[in-house]
Order: sequence, then structure tokens, then C-alpha cells
Amino acid sequence: MVEYDIKKGWYKNIEGGLLEQMMRETFGNVARNGDTLTSSYGVLARIDVKVVAKDRLDISTVNRQDEMKDADILDSKRKLNVFSENATGFNSKARMKRAQDKAKKGDL
Repeated sequence: MVEYDIKKGWYKNIEGGLLEQMMRETFGNVARNGDTLTSSYGVLARIDVKVVAKDRLDISTVNRQDEMKDADILDSKRKLNVFSENATGFNSKARMKRAQDKAKKGDL
């Protein structure tokens, strides 16, 4: 799982059933397994999302094992990025920068 920071004050946008609704709108499907939400889309056979705390979200993906077209890979990656931005409040560039800063501090 990859842990992402959630923007300060952003949790209100995903609390309760809002994160599940967001996944359904983005990927077209979602199932709840305890405190983990699971979905799939395109080349992503499994997308697991779990709120760790009001400031952290875990997102884990598993790719399909069959042949994948480049266009399908790009579409799936874009869809995952849209979801990650909507769920965390940070775009991909900001998420990467925050992860690099944590790595430098030894927090990863």
C-alpha cells in the first residue's frame, strides 16, 4: 500500500460514505470489506483504499496479468490520478513532492 497525505481540512470531503461514492463515480464500482473499499478499473484488477487517519489514506493497486494495451494503461493511470487527487486534495506533483520530503526525513 502507498500512504498518501490528505490535505488539511480535506477529510470532510471523504468522510462517511463520501469516499465510497467518489470511488463509484470514478471507477463505476466499489465494494466494502471492513474498513477497506475495493474497486477495479481497466488494467487495475484491484484498487484497495483505506482511510488510516484524517490526514492519511492508503491506496493499493494490483494490475491484471494479461496483455495490456498502452492506451488502456494510460487511461487507468489517469483515472487513478483523478481519484487520488479528489480523495487527498493534492495533485500528483504535490503527492510526489510530499513523498520525497518524507523519504528525505526518513519517515517512509
